[in-house]
Amino acid sequence: MLVELYRTNASSGMGVADQSKATYMELQRKKVHRYVIFMIDEKKNEVVVEKTGGPAESYDDFTAALPENDCRYAVYDYDFVTPDNCQKSKIFFFAWSPSVSRIRSKMLYATSKDRFRRELEGIHYEIQATDPTEVELEVLKERAY
Repeated sequence: MLVELYRTNASSGMGVADQSKATYMELQRKKVHRYVIFMIDEKKNEVVVEKTGGPAESYDDFTAALPENDCRYAVYDYDFVTPDNCQKSKIFFFAWSPSVSRIRSKMLYATSKDRFRRELEGIHYEIQATDPTEVELEVLKERAY
């Protein structure tokens, strides 16, 4: 079963729910969300929205929303001010795969990531993380500047 699952998803990955793309567009263009967390719905064979965070939510709210023991995809709209005092915004894509998550889940998310990521236009940076230290705010600051 696992090998069969791997084979069917290895080349194409999971489908992407229309709602997932629409929610991402709301984050990207309308700034309705600070972040969006996506999960794979195995019954529907597609990536769906699990949770959104409003514009006032913090980066700590975002990282607290990532499950400790299961994989997820996420996007975060990072606002910052450059050294020359310009307001900027960069969108980060996260492939969250905690080391304690199930092997099957890790495989499923790994084989579906590229197709899902291609559906989200306008991503500036990608972070693959296996533990909380890899998603600390300092990591975003280092990449964005």
